[in-house]
Amino acid sequence: MEQYLSQYRIFYAVARTGNISRAAKELFVSQPAISKSISKLEESLGVPLFTRNSRGVSLTAEGQVLFQHVVTAFDTLNRGEKELKRIRNFNIGQLRIGVSNTLCKYILLPYLKDFLVQYPHVKIMIDSQDTARTISMLEQQKLDIGLIAEPKSRRSLSFLPVMQIDDAFVCTPAYLENLKIREGESPDIFESGTILLLDRNNMTRIHIDAYFAEHGIEPKQVLEATTMDLLIEFAKTGLGIGCVIREFVRKELEEGSLIEIPLPDPIRTRTAGFAYHPSYITKTMNQFIQFCSSGIN
Repeated sequence: MEQYLSQYRIFYAVARTGNISRAAKELFVSQPAISKSISKLEESLGVPLFTRNSRGVSLTAEGQVLFQHVVTAFDTLNRGEKELKRIRNFNIGQLRIGVSNTLCKYILLPYLKDFLVQYPHVKIMIDSQDTARTISMLEQQKLDIGLIAEPKSRRSLSFLPVMQIDDAFVCTPAYLENLKIREGESPDIFESGTILLLDRNNMTRIHIDAYFAEHGIEPKQVLEATTMDLLIEFAKTGLGIGCVIREFVRKELEEGSLIEIPLPDPIRTRTAGFAYHPSYITKTMNQFIQFCSSGIN
């Protein structure tokens, strides 16, 4: 189809003006070249597109069908060109970001809020999905930016760290007190408590399962949730001991509505940050990366 684009442009001009001479002037092409292009297009399609008369040319029935589609195609192209001019003239761009629900709420939104104050015309699109999907789409260059926990292997991606993530086991004071009444002053929470965890497809759960395997821990009672927000609410309600990100319950820990259960062996700290493909950086991506970099101490 690409080889016929110029022919379609000529067909569009002739059909719109109804006159080969006017189309030639509009396109700065000779009349014989216009006629030759139309003949080649008709030959390739196997149907006549115009009928000639004393006043110029008119579309055949087949030409009318084609013209309807060509009008749509060129209108789309014209809108695309106008959009690019707006982007160039008014610093308007777009940014497609992949992020999990948890990192979106607690990390991305504060960055976006301040970024859009400085760049109010940027169009933001959020793909809410798990980290594995975000990494895959970044590698395929189907996303501009991904907010993820730093993977063990970055592979082809660049990574801008923005926050340390510490996983912690928390519960209400009442839940821990009841556990002590049942099991003694120093209960083994993994033996006697209900452990609240994310589902097994989540990257945080994979990280915690690796910690369990490394330290020979096998929780006896597990309640799974699909999101970190649910885990936090479950823990605040007193359903069990939730494995949550400490930074996201700092307020509850400070006011005492949740308490942290100390572990003999700490869970390895992770790093959250913005990942992107270094060979694919648009002007808007660069603005966002520079903005985020300037906000990191």
